[in-house]
Parts: sequence; C-alpha cells; structure tokens
Amino acid sequence: MNLRTAARGFVAFLLSVPALQGKPYWAVTYPYINICALRGSTVEIRCNYEYPYANTVEKKLWFTNIHNKPVDLKDDTDYSGRVEYSCVRPSCSWSSSSCIGTCTLRIRGLTLSDSAEYQFRITTNNGGAYSGVPGVKLSVTDLQVKVVIPSSSPNGVQLECHNMCHRTGYVTYIWYRDGTQPLHGRLTWFNINSEYRVSCAVQGSEHLPSPSVYAPETPSVGVTPPGVIKEGSSVNLTCTSKANPVANYTWTKVTTDHSPGHSVQGQQLSFHPIQSSDSGQYLCKAKNELGTKSSPISIDVKYGPKHTFVISSPPGEIMEGGSVTLSCSSDANPAADYTWFKDNQPLPWEPRRPYTLDSVHSKDRGTYRCQAGNQYGYLGSNSFFIDVLYAPKTPSVSVRPPGEIKEGGSVTLSCSSDANPAADYTWFREHGGSVEELGENYTISNITTELGGNYYCEARNAVGLQNSTLMFLNVTATSSSSVTTTTVARGTVAVLLATILLLIFLWMRRKRGGRPDTGEESPPCPVYHNVSALTNRSASAAQ
Repeated sequence: MNLRTAARGFVAFLLSVPALQGKPYWAVTYPYINICALRGSTVEIRCNYEYPYANTVEKKLWFTNIHNKPVDLKDDTDYSGRVEYSCVRPSCSWSSSSCIGTCTLRIRGLTLSDSAEYQFRITTNNGGAYSGVPGVKLSVTDLQVKVVIPSSSPNGVQLECHNMCHRTGYVTYIWYRDGTQPLHGRLTWFNINSEYRVSCAVQGSEHLPSPSVYAPETPSVGVTPPGVIKEGSSVNLTCTSKANPVANYTWTKVTTDHSPGHSVQGQQLSFHPIQSSDSGQYLCKAKNELGTKSSPISIDVKYGPKHTFVISSPPGEIMEGGSVTLSCSSDANPAADYTWFKDNQPLPWEPRRPYTLDSVHSKDRGTYRCQAGNQYGYLGSNSFFIDVLYAPKTPSVSVRPPGEIKEGGSVTLSCSSDANPAADYTWFREHGGSVEELGENYTISNITTELGGNYYCEARNAVGLQNSTLMFLNVTATSSSSVTTTTVARGTVAVLLATILLLIFLWMRRKRGGRPDTGEESPPCPVYHNVSALTNRSASAAQ
C-alpha cells in the first residue's frame, strides 16, 4: 500500500514489499522497497536482518549499486556529512538459535542524484558477508508546477502543482506568489506576462517548495568577440534570459519600416563571415508559456571604401566663367576622407567636402578623379573629364619659310589658337578683305610684289571669335627684273642724248646758212610731230 511518512521535516512515500536474501537463519528484509522523496527532504530507509546465534556481526553498512563493489556510504564523498545509521542491538534467542536486529539509514538534504538502489550488508566473524538483494529503490524528485493553457482564455494560464510521489490519497497544496501565501488548492491562475513568480508546496512541508515558475526576464544580449566588428570576421550574437519554463529564443533584424524581418530560431545568431549589409539593430525575443520579453542590440560593421565615384553638378559641358561642383561619393564605415587628382596630379582640396569651381577657366579643363580612404582600406574612383568650352584665344601667326620673301617663290601662313571646341580659320589681307581661304594654313604660290602687305587670320567657334595680329609680307624682286629695268633706263638716256644732239645740229646748220637781212623772213625750222616715233628710232639706234 502507499504510505506517507513525515518526521522531523522530511517527506517520503513508501511502498512496502518484503525482501529476503540469504540462507536459513541468514536474512535481510526491507519494509519498503520503493521510496519517493522530495528534493531537500530527509529520508529514512529501514531494514531487518537475522543471522545464526553462533555468529557475531562485526560490521554493518549501507551502500548503493552505483559502485562496482560495496562502499560504505559513510565513506562515500557524495554523502559526506549527510548520512547516519541508527541500528538497534540484535536480540538473540536460544530457542530459535538466531539473532534479529534492525538498522535504519537516514539521508538528509536529498538531491536528485541520490536517486539509487540502497542495500544493507552485514559481515560476520567467520568471514561471511550477506546483503539484502534486491535493495530499496529511492526516487528523489521536485514538486513541479505544470502550465495548463486553456483554449478559452488567451490572456492567462492555469498552474497545477504536481507531485510525482503522490499517487492516491489527498494532499493539500499551498501556493506562493513572490513569497506570499495567496491560496490553497491544486490549481491557481497566472496572467500572461505578469512579473511575479509562483511556487507551490505540500502542506506540512512548506520549507520544500517547488521551483518557481515565471515569465522570461528581460534578456541579456551581447556580441562575441567584443570590440570593433570588421567586415569578413566571424561574429556571434548571444541572448540569455532567466525563465521557468525555459524560454525559446528568436532573433529578428529590425527593418527601417518596422515590417517583420527574417527570423532565426535559437539563443545564438551567427555571422560567418559578417558583411557590411549586416549592420543594424537586432531584436532577441525570449518566450515561454507565461510571457515574452525582448531586448535589442545594434552592430556596426566597419569596412573600407566601396563604390567610389565622382559626381559633377551640373553635368556635361561647362562654359568658361561658369560654376561647377565636384563631389566624391563612397560607401565606407567610418566615413572616408578623399584625395583629389587632376590629370594624375594631387590637388590641395579639403578631404571631405565637395569642391566648387566658382569661375571655370580654360586651365580647369582636364580629367579629375578622387581616392576614398579610411583605416580599413582605399579605393579610387572613376575618371571624370571636365570639358570647358571657351572662345578662341588671340591667334598666333607664323610664316614658312621664314626670312626674306623672293618674288616668284611660295610662302605658307599658319594660324593657331587655343579654343574649345576647335576653331575654324579664315584669312584676310589688310584693306583687301577676305582672300577666300579657309583653314589653318594659307599657301601663296609664285608670289609677286603686288601680293605683299599685311595679312591676318580670324579664329571662330560656337562660343566666339578672335583675330590675330598683322603679319607683314615684304616681297622683293628677283635679279632678271633688275637687268630689264637697267636696259630700259639706258635706252631712255640714249634717246634724250640723241634728241639734244639733233637740236644742236639743226641750230648750227641754220646759223651757217644765214643770209644778209633783206627784209624777208627766213623759212621756219622743220617741226617733228611724231616725237614718239623719233624717240623709238633713236632708241633703236642706240641699241
């Protein structure tokens, strides 16, 4: 039958089944072979033993079946200070030729590991040893509070005080709420997410309450390894919470729009390896049947620059004198500092702010790029070409071949100007208008003295135009022309001399042939009207 024993602060539930081991006149019996006791209580295990009258018992001991050979519990370190034997002196009878004795094992402060089979053993003076087999099975257990979830109430649960040692009969339970005694009964009510703790005990053994049940406490969250989190490393997030029943854990990444993120079950959330995109806030939720508690943790993944590029505002072509802002953008943590380059030469610009050219000049035309860097790395940007549009600068004019220009030769005039877009060229002769020659070069073949003078070019593009300074062409005559001129001069002198001589000749002739004055007029001198013909004949004669 089931019995309940309570003495000096201990509770045990016993099953009485006789046990006999040994030869006639040698016997060990146990009043109860199954005993159930609560953790923390004191239990007594009793035996009766019998042996022949002619023998003497030299040693009595209790042991368990845990060890390979009998070890006296008084010598077992697991029971040190917690066991004692209470053995009554045997009573011997001549008539029965036997001695009968009792011995009780008392164990205080029972632990769950004390659950075992216990046996009593006697050793006699003739070297014999006798044990009571099978022994007494001791089961050590806790009072348990079970959670019963009713389908009709989503906001609360029923708690049941459960005793594994109690099979039948009536037992009065006492409930405790945060150490106070609210009521009696086998069941009590618990509101979900309440902060209090609930335990129960058997009346009469109030000092042996059950473990308290309670909703999870606010979880403690952490990251390992501690310190700076670098991209590519292995990182674990851990979450712990005190709760009974034991809590289940769920990790969720908090999204910017607070929509449900991806959830991972388990007390630990691992990143192998961690990426920059893993930065953010994570929520650990600890939950059991009695409630839920959450704790956040933020991780900030450090990494070198990524996706570095240059942005121009406004984009596209820029007119000289306009304004343009260059910005360097890069994904980096911590924020990157920037180094600027123009045509691969570093610029003394500030490391972070955008750079503005307030009045763009033609010299600002070129290829720009930036380099982003922090303590975790460096990355260069794309190359960005700034195309500054401007009107032609004052053109420069040159002549080939240089030096003196001979009549009949060939000469080339060249015009060049710095302009964007490239300039078109038109040639002009001073006071002579356009020479109807387009292009950077103007070539004059078989030049004559009449083509000498000042020339200039006009450089023109979509932005504006500009004229060059004057280029003077001094064309000199060749040697064959000089001979002809000398010959003509000599012929002219000869004609003049011939004319003079003819006039002298005619004058002298008139004088010789003069008569005395008779009052008649002398005939007039001959007059030549065709002087040119005469001059030509004289010239021919001179030649």
